[in-house]
Amino acid sequence: MRLKQPILKITLAAALTTVVGVGAVIANPGLLPVSQAAAAKASVTDSEQALKTLNSFYKPALKGQFPGSVSGFTVGKSTRQDVYKLFGEPEQKGNNADAFELYHAEMGHPGYAFSYKLDKIREMRYFGTNIERQTNIGGITMSMLKKNWFAPNATTIIKNGKLKQTKLTYVRGDYKLEFIFNSSTDLDHINLLHS
Repeated sequence: MRLKQPILKITLAAALTTVVGVGAVIANPGLLPVSQAAAAKASVTDSEQALKTLNSFYKPALKGQFPGSVSGFTVGKSTRQDVYKLFGEPEQKGNNADAFELYHAEMGHPGYAFSYKLDKIREMRYFGTNIERQTNIGGITMSMLKKNWFAPNATTIIKNGKLKQTKLTYVRGDYKLEFIFNSSTDLDHINLLHS
């Protein structure tokens, strides 16, 4: 998953969308202004989709798995070779035994990172998508998480360089789901590991 090509495609798509949008407004000035009701409806839809994304993690975590394209991987069982078979070589390899191998988000596909112990997955990280992020991990807030999953088993403040993050941990059977927030409305990533 390379970043240069998707960024070029996104830039070209944005330019084309702008040209088409301006042309439509010139041809039909009645298109503006966008009603507040339509904007609110889009926002509710984004929130509903983010909640659907959040809830998609609940049951698979009981089996040590994430939903989606990596649903066949299990923490403690699946191997580095299983990951390489699906994704290929990582864009960023770990430089020590505790490091993560990173696969960047690309063109609507979420980003992941994996750490290994004896070539088996020790921990998986989900970074979500970059495009339409608000309908994915970017729309999940602390209040949404607590409202729908109730109180976490543990809450920890962690330091990541100069950044202070809040980790909300939910125990799911033999596994832990950790939600790492940069702020109450900015979910950075989700971890899955043995409890």
